Amino acid sequence: MASFLIVASAAAALDPQAENVSRKLDAIESGHARPGEVIVFAEAELNAWVRAKAPAVVPQGFREPRLELSSQTATAYALVDFLKVRNATGLETSWLIGKLIEGEKPVKVTAQIQSAHGHATVHLVRVEISGLMVSGRTLDFLIHTFFLPLYPDAKIDEPFDLADDIDRIEVGSGEARVYIKKK
Repeated sequence: MASFLIVASAAAALDPQAENVSRKLDAIESGHARPGEVIVFAEAELNAWVRAKAPAVVPQGFREPRLELSSQTATAYALVDFLKVRNATGLETSWLIGKLIEGEKPVKVTAQIQSAHGHATVHLVRVEISGLMVSGRTLDFLIHTFFLPLYPDAKIDEPFDLADDIDRIEVGSGEARVYIKKK
């Protein structure tokens, strides 16, 4: 996680809001957050951080990312060229699949976040590509082909442990709150 924070901090150096998110993440990761503390990430800060961090994670085929936060829900928007994203990971793509997925498309992903007692679960609520809802096998293909190569440890629709000191994460209108465990 430390290398992730170094990359994020370097990428975020130009934007004070992004730098603020990096400082908050560093405090959580390093164990310097106080027991019982609630760390608030404003939507604007998270958007600045995502814009600064995205090129380091997805160097090609991904631009104009933004987040909207509401009650237990996060919606992510971006322009995505799936072929360029896949090629940037070093994976081969067959000619036919390449022709089907090439070109930049607006993508919207809505996820519901449930979190308590040091665990969280992320449920995909809706995925849209170019305004069309994606589900079933097509969605599974996209997750396994594009998302999991970038985030192989990601969990969707299954619980995962939060960092040791985090009790829960709550997403509300315009902000996310990280609750540090009380000692």
